[in-house]
Amino acid sequence: MAHLAAVCPVWARVAPQIGPLPLRRRTDGFEAIASAIVAQQISVAAADSIWARMKAAGLVTETAIAAADEDALRAAGLSRPKARYLKGIAAAGLDWDGLRVLPDDDVIAALVALPGIGVWTAEIYLKFALGRADVFAAGDLALQEAARIMYGLDARPTPAALRGMAEPWRPWRAVAARGLWAYYRLAKGREGVT
Repeated sequence: MAHLAAVCPVWARVAPQIGPLPLRRRTDGFEAIASAIVAQQISVAAADSIWARMKAAGLVTETAIAAADEDALRAAGLSRPKARYLKGIAAAGLDWDGLRVLPDDDVIAALVALPGIGVWTAEIYLKFALGRADVFAAGDLALQEAARIMYGLDARPTPAALRGMAEPWRPWRAVAARGLWAYYRLAKGREGVT
């Protein structure tokens, strides 16, 4: 946050409002990507509810997902596409440990090759599961909306425009994302990311 405040007067102004940012990390591997798939394009509350049902049903490992039928996955709250994605990812045999040592772009390439994983999901995995400090999911609507409000813009910045805005924030763009999500929570009264 000190870096962000030093390179941008807007960050210097809002940093005290958002306070310290807790480190949000999850264990890497299949469970982290499954959680990210569940959270795609739904509210934080809905994602948390579905994930709790999946955990209660023991549907959070590659083995369990591969063995589950579609009815069991649907009963946990997954849509048909998300159930297919998780089954495809479980069957892919990805070397999750190997991702830890790859550069960010290579991790993104490996993940987006799997069903149901786009750049946003891969970037969320890099941030929260692998703890990469300079990853920025510019396609995230909450980040775009937070930037709009924080910078007093007339409209949400496009992903390309937001990536451009984030360039001076290197090498701490993941921290900037956490700050924007925290600012979103203050401005909107709800979480912008799980």
